[in-house]
Amino acid sequence: MGRAFEYRRASKEARWDKMSKLFPKLAKSITVAAKKGGADPEMNAALRAAIINAKSQNMPKDNIEAAIKRAAGKDAADIVEVSFEGKGPHGVLVFVDCATDNNTRTVANIRSYFNKVAGQLLPNGSLEFMFDRKAVFEFPKPEGLVLEELELALIDGGLTELVEENGTVYVYAEYTDFGSMAQALESQGIEVAKSSLQRIAQNPQEFNEEQLTDIEKLLDRIEDDEDVQAVYTNIS
Repeated sequence: MGRAFEYRRASKEARWDKMSKLFPKLAKSITVAAKKGGADPEMNAALRAAIINAKSQNMPKDNIEAAIKRAAGKDAADIVEVSFEGKGPHGVLVFVDCATDNNTRTVANIRSYFNKVAGQLLPNGSLEFMFDRKAVFEFPKPEGLVLEELELALIDGGLTELVEENGTVYVYAEYTDFGSMAQALESQGIEVAKSSLQRIAQNPQEFNEEQLTDIEKLLDRIEDDEDVQAVYTNIS
């Protein structure tokens, strides 16, 4: 059938492989948000954000609704959020946020990923003072939007920084202001494409290409784990 067919098939298989790993992670984030703040996205900013992120990845509506319903079930009661802190190749610092129904399994898996690259898990709290936790919102810049005016309008919502890069606007606020900033953006008619709570390194470090190759091997292993929701580093 030719190379073109083989390429399309490989591309499709890669896409479905990614979706098979991504959708369960998105569903888990929706379930956790609904469990913590209620099943009504209008009253639960974290759930609203989780749904927006799921839709941005083309997650089917039925999957989203099923994940919300799961929050009321007994299985959801067993899902807990845990974080891990570690040091990887070349001294890179790594924060790993997970949602798991089996903490023993998750701890063993995360520890093994670090051990395989001669890294190590660190005691909880070791990296807290090296990272700032921020609420981050992203959206394509609408035509005619004046950033200075938007900046003024978002101050009461807890804005700490607003930047534009390659046509995408990034809005930063303290993580405790996630809900108020989400509402402030909505009141301005902004359709957010992605929102999240992120850990941002205070002193990012430069690594050369060879070092980054080693680091990426660790990050790939971690990100492929079904319990991992997000990974943060101090890479510049």
